[in-house]
Amino acid sequence: MKFTIFSRMVIGYLAIFLLVIGMSVYAVVQIGQFNKVTQSVLRTNNRILGYTTKLTDSLLSQIRYERKFLITRDRIFYGQFSKFKNDFNQYLNEVSSIADSSQVMSLINGVKESYQTYQMLFDEEVKYLKDGHSYSQQLYRQEKDRVTNEIIEEFEKLKASVQQNTTDKIEKLYEAGTEARKMAIMMTGGFLLLGIAISFFINRSITRPLSIMEKKTKEIAKGDFKGDLNLSSPPELAELAGAFNQMCNMLNELDKMKSDFFSSVAHELRNPLSSIKMGVGLLRVGKEGPMTEGQKELLDVIDGETNRLIRLINSLLDLAKMEAGMMTYHFEPKELAPLIDQVIKEMKPLVEAKEIRFESKMKDALPILKMDTERILEVLRNLIGNAVKFTPHGGYVGVSVQSVDHGVKVLVADTGPGIPAEHLGTIFEKFRQAPHQGSNQSRGSGLGLAFAKQIITHHGGKIWAESEPGHGSTFIFVLPA
Repeated sequence: MKFTIFSRMVIGYLAIFLLVIGMSVYAVVQIGQFNKVTQSVLRTNNRILGYTTKLTDSLLSQIRYERKFLITRDRIFYGQFSKFKNDFNQYLNEVSSIADSSQVMSLINGVKESYQTYQMLFDEEVKYLKDGHSYSQQLYRQEKDRVTNEIIEEFEKLKASVQQNTTDKIEKLYEAGTEARKMAIMMTGGFLLLGIAISFFINRSITRPLSIMEKKTKEIAKGDFKGDLNLSSPPELAELAGAFNQMCNMLNELDKMKSDFFSSVAHELRNPLSSIKMGVGLLRVGKEGPMTEGQKELLDVIDGETNRLIRLINSLLDLAKMEAGMMTYHFEPKELAPLIDQVIKEMKPLVEAKEIRFESKMKDALPILKMDTERILEVLRNLIGNAVKFTPHGGYVGVSVQSVDHGVKVLVADTGPGIPAEHLGTIFEKFRQAPHQGSNQSRGSGLGLAFAKQIITHHGGKIWAESEPGHGSTFIFVLPA
């Protein structure tokens, strides 16, 4: 019986799942114990320590302000004393409410008694001052120092008790953690071995057929459309292999149909268009008698459109040859600057007609490139022509050439409408054009940039575009030296 990928995964991981449930239950119980002790430390011990620090600070502040008051008799100092007195009582009540042991509660009660004695002594001094009676300040101060020292000692005992209690709880956590760690190591080891075995089996049963399909995909990319992929397991991949073979057969048929189609285009369209062009030429020289000016204008239109169709057909055939790797290139060591100058001269009438400001920046000592000059001329005509075409009246077009590492970089910039970011990655595909809102320019065939990319790629270079809508575009390509 051949198990599906889903069945293999369910059976394999079900065993792990059951073990994980057991470990999870054990972990939940242990974590519950850890949380209980941890909450006790956080909610009780740490808070008591924090309140102890606050109580000590509050007591010292009371001592400081009551002494200032007794010396200066300034009511402001008495007010500050009262504020810290209220804080002290509040903190003491909160500590009492969270105390979780009789020892801690006993220490807190001792603090309360000593603090009441301190308050009573200070209140007596205030009463003497208010009534204007004399009294022994030295005696009262000595007694208050004794009481406050007792309070501080009680605080220190309270801290020591809480810290010892915290240490005991942490030791319990450590013992429980050690036991849990031993169990977790044992269970993890078992899970790991089982998981590795199951994963190896499942991955092997999937990756081996996929690697075979990957190899077949690379063969298809090279033009080998033979549908000879044979996979029997798992069933899903076996079905996929059958669909893959069917796709290969269809690609083989489509490849043959494409070749037949372009061959038919070459013969069925080129010949009639050539005849039309020849007939137009004969009519224009007067072979069939004199013509009116209107007739001559119509013949000019027909001749122009015929030439455009012939160029379109030639571009389609050339692009098909490039994609099939059948285009012949004649690489020779040449300079790039003369080719750019030639294209600029060709574009000069259109540039002047649109009153475009055209700049050309080429640095000296550019490296010699090994290239097919006719093909690179086509790239330059396409890029510079598009820049001039889409730049509005009175705009700017610039061509700059610079040396880069082991090559030459060419930039063609314009102040046209720009290209949206989502179209920058697709404009070099055939029959794809970026939208130009508000542009009155005629739409092209969508083959120019695809043609340019094929040529630059076959020269070992790369081409791309940078643009922002409303701020023009810059087309860049790099050719290796």
